[in-house]
Amino acid sequence: MAHIDVSGIDYFLSDGTQLLNGVTFKVPDGSKTALIGPNGTGKTTLFRIIAGDLVPDEGVIGRSGNMGIMRQFVGQVRDDSTVRDLLVSAAPPALAAAARTVDEAEQAMMEFDDEPTQMRYAQAIVDWGDAGGYDVETVWDEVCMAALGLPFDRAQHRPASSLSGGEQKRLVLEALFAGPDELLLLDEPDNYLDVPGKRWLEGKLNESKKTVFFISHDRELLNNAAGRIVTLEPGINGAGAWVHGGGFGSYVDARADRNARFEELRKRWDEEHIKLKELVNMYKNKAAFRSDMANRYHAAQTRLAKFLEVGPPEALPIEQNVKMRLKGGRTAKRAIVAERLELTGLMKPFSTEVWFGDRVGVLGSNGSGKSHFLRLLATGGTDPEREHLPVSEVEIAEVPHEGTVKLGARIRPGFFAQTHVRPDLLGKTLLEILHRGDEHRSGLGREAAAGALDGYGLAGQSEQKYESLSGGQQARFQILLLQLSGATLLLLDEPTDNLDLHSAEALERAIDHFEGTVLAVTHDRWFARTFDRFLVFGSDGKVYESEAPVWDEKRVERVR
Repeated sequence: MAHIDVSGIDYFLSDGTQLLNGVTFKVPDGSKTALIGPNGTGKTTLFRIIAGDLVPDEGVIGRSGNMGIMRQFVGQVRDDSTVRDLLVSAAPPALAAAARTVDEAEQAMMEFDDEPTQMRYAQAIVDWGDAGGYDVETVWDEVCMAALGLPFDRAQHRPASSLSGGEQKRLVLEALFAGPDELLLLDEPDNYLDVPGKRWLEGKLNESKKTVFFISHDRELLNNAAGRIVTLEPGINGAGAWVHGGGFGSYVDARADRNARFEELRKRWDEEHIKLKELVNMYKNKAAFRSDMANRYHAAQTRLAKFLEVGPPEALPIEQNVKMRLKGGRTAKRAIVAERLELTGLMKPFSTEVWFGDRVGVLGSNGSGKSHFLRLLATGGTDPEREHLPVSEVEIAEVPHEGTVKLGARIRPGFFAQTHVRPDLLGKTLLEILHRGDEHRSGLGREAAAGALDGYGLAGQSEQKYESLSGGQQARFQILLLQLSGATLLLLDEPTDNLDLHSAEALERAIDHFEGTVLAVTHDRWFARTFDRFLVFGSDGKVYESEAPVWDEKRVERVR
């Protein structure tokens, strides 16, 4: 048995703003329940409350079963953690504690070789075995083979930062589904996964007997794997929860019907309110001249008071109104020309041309070189002219290559970074960033900056620093900067990964109206439907073109 019971959760931010308001729902035993909602409504905060990392201001969390957690940082590990550290982070608490004790004892052995240190190390090894450490290493061996194609003894000391985001995700997910925990909390488990990985995840969700509560914005994954959907809906006093007892296929119509019903109920309540007030006023006027009307006047007052005490029906949730406007501009007909381009150590030489106005999806498995290709274009290609330099201060690592790739006249590349890492924006509020401008874009007055933020659903975050935003808010702000920069070539690396459903649809509309060329690395099957042609990075190291999306490319075959 494993379930979650969330009851009346209130949570206030440090500035006094109420983020969650009376959030109540259940995750039944064995269910696969998705949590969705606009960026910034508190989904990750709610997860952290359920996990025990945060304490709510009101309400309680009830649950049964041992809980395994995959936190949002998985996929973005860039510190000195190892593969073993990632696996330990997904292990049960007792096992993780025993692993840390072994690590500390090994570190001490490197510094001191006395008898007490040796005894502590020996005891740590015994405790590791008693906690089931050697048994779990057998599981981790299978996990590493499945996720990385390497046995645990060869993979365990490898830096986690050397893995792609998708490989980090797959590693931890494999460990959690193979582990003993009956209840799993997964914060955006599909981010960074390629499509074979997402299909694997869908299969695991559908076949697993574990109770799984997960955050996702992937419309295809929601459609294929979520049996129930909890929506955090923003309100004036924080977000509340609405539960749809079916899958995503019936979600949109059910939500529209519910909102239409709320609107009708509110209309009827307003009409009844007006009638009761008119009735009270009528008897008040009559009672001024006729004493026999006093009782009717008091009765009407009582009826109105009781009506107001019950209050109006539940209000319609505040709908997010994101309006992205990517302008672009005319460029040379041939936007990108690659000749015998080889991404060193990644893909074999290939040649291609991209024309002005093309919408090109860049597809392939994780680690195949797709992001490297976009980064090479983002720095202006081979021997870039000044006009081809990036339109932002985003740091882009050099991409070793042979052959050439050149950009056409008036091409100004705008790069959307998958990880949202922007050292140039750290420590600055959104208003400050827009007001100051930089060498690529003019600064905006306060009113214009506020208007721009409002169009991207970020008006409430104008005084927040960039690093304090949610992943989806950072994504929307990056796209806003691309709009203001005058980019004529959009290079988007997984742009929908952290966008909520409304924002992803807004981005699709903006790309449709963009006057320029778009290349997007994506594993979002729903989003990919909007593209004209596809550049596929194959498992054999070859790059080829396709008129339709190709999702079955396996891991690239190379020495690991």
